[in-house]
Amino acid sequence: MPTYEYECGACEFAFEKLQSMTDKKLRKCPKCGKMKLNRLIGTGGGIIFKGTGFYETDFKTRPEAPKSESAASSSDSSE
Repeated sequence: MPTYEYECGACEFAFEKLQSMTDKKLRKCPKCGKMKLNRLIGTGGGIIFKGTGFYETDFKTRPEAPKSESAASSSDSSE
């Protein structure tokens, strides 16, 4: 669930509220009680990766290493 930022147009009280995306916007200020509450446009949350990370063993099949040109040129020079 996203966190939304609100600010009252009357008393300038600002707060954050954890709401579902389908919930209606709040209208009444919890501090002064006036119907002047505005939902602010925020930057949004970033992606958070939890856990130990990604490793080579996480792949189902091992990706092939790209063939380097130096390996191909060394086999040509030995002939």
